[in-house]
Amino acid sequence: MRYAYAITAALLVGGTTLAVTSSPNVVAQTAQNEGTAAAPRGAPGSFADMVERLQPAVVNISTNQRVQVQNPFAGTPFGDLFGFGNGGSGGRPQTRQAQSLGSGFIISADGYVITNNHVVAPGAQGATVDSITVILPDRTEYAATVVGKDAASDLAVLKITPKKPLPFVKFGDSTKARVGDWIVAIGNPFGIGSTVTAGIISALHRNTGGSADRFIQTDASINQGNSGGPMFDMNGNVIGINSQILSPTGGNIGIGFAIPSEQAVPIIETLRKGEAVKRGYLGVQISQLSDDMADSLGLPKNNGEFVQGVEPGKGADQAGIKAGDVIAKVNNRNVTPDETLSYIVSNLPIGSKVPIELIRNGKRMTVTATVGQRPPEDQLANFARQPQDDFSDQDQQSTKAATQDLIGIAVQPLTATIAGQLGIPTSTKGVVISAVDPSSDAGQKGLRRGDVVLTANGQATLTEAELANAAKAAKASGRNAVLLQVLRRGNPAAFIAVRLRDQ
Repeated sequence: MRYAYAITAALLVGGTTLAVTSSPNVVAQTAQNEGTAAAPRGAPGSFADMVERLQPAVVNISTNQRVQVQNPFAGTPFGDLFGFGNGGSGGRPQTRQAQSLGSGFIISADGYVITNNHVVAPGAQGATVDSITVILPDRTEYAATVVGKDAASDLAVLKITPKKPLPFVKFGDSTKARVGDWIVAIGNPFGIGSTVTAGIISALHRNTGGSADRFIQTDASINQGNSGGPMFDMNGNVIGINSQILSPTGGNIGIGFAIPSEQAVPIIETLRKGEAVKRGYLGVQISQLSDDMADSLGLPKNNGEFVQGVEPGKGADQAGIKAGDVIAKVNNRNVTPDETLSYIVSNLPIGSKVPIELIRNGKRMTVTATVGQRPPEDQLANFARQPQDDFSDQDQQSTKAATQDLIGIAVQPLTATIAGQLGIPTSTKGVVISAVDPSSDAGQKGLRRGDVVLTANGQATLTEAELANAAKAAKASGRNAVLLQVLRRGNPAAFIAVRLRDQ
């Protein structure tokens, strides 16, 4: 037996060796870290020489602001106490002084300075900025004026008038940055003075919640007050503008974000000319193609974005794009989590005509849309309101039906009378939710009594049976979710992918 085992082992080892060396159909595998070493452009023995040249161009920025403070004791016998009022003023709001601190960097010898918009913007509602001061590392102070600012990108251009040419830095190309590259950040954290930190690029194209975010993520220490400061590559070029941190405490935990130079430079050039930044706009309300939504549509994840609504008269509407479509490509660029629809469209020339590839009812089609100009942020409609769930009015029978339903809801036909009571057009067609099981995915995603289900997986739902059949059909086809179009009073209809129960 020992002899037999030895022969078997020899065959296995010998066979493996023979397959690798002589078979044309097998490719030798090599470990990813085989022969790996730090690239020549890795960290030097010291950053001191580079920092010595760069630090004089990085500045501290402070603002003086006036804030109206309301008297919490107005109308009471204590109205003039605690510093409010002015000897019989009746407890009127008082003006208080406030300061904000941040960082910036000089980009020209004649005194143009770059920083974040939030560094020089009013820090509270009703506040006004009285003055902005730029402080050089040698403590020389200059009064600054705002040349231009853009809240959407969080960038601002300031101008100071120096007595002599100033040290300045230039931008580099962030498109050549790679995850793992060394970087240096210089700024003024917590107002303690010029501070240098080093780290690596942790991620690229990072989205932190904004529709067009494409941040560089770094583990270099970034803290409050670093905002507006530069991120340098190992050639001493600015490849990012430190802007945000992710922190439960407000301090550094190794997750900081910088606006990449590829995105910042065109905006800065526009602001420096005194012009307003213009962005492309299609007029669609979109949502990410979540796992459940992709499952309900039978589409792959992370490829495309879902159209929740279309603004009448805008480019998308004129091109024939409809709510329920999935936009897969814009101008021959794939829409992905890294290349979002908003990012692609915002950088397209206004007035340009672009092909848009979309998926409708499982079929791909291409339309041509004219890019419009994005309106101010305060004019854009908010379709993301989520009222508090309320299941208190559900009767016992409806609640029991909801707990046994494949979707987790109980419905009844929508009559004109019920539509009037719900405050929606009496011509609306669908079924109204009478109860929701709070433990179901439908309950977790905010569906509630009084919501109207208009369609399920693109099919009209006029009866309870039609809704149930749509859920069963999705289950039978191997999908674990159903896509519902839901109407709620005071809101436009929205699409919600609801995961089906395992029954």
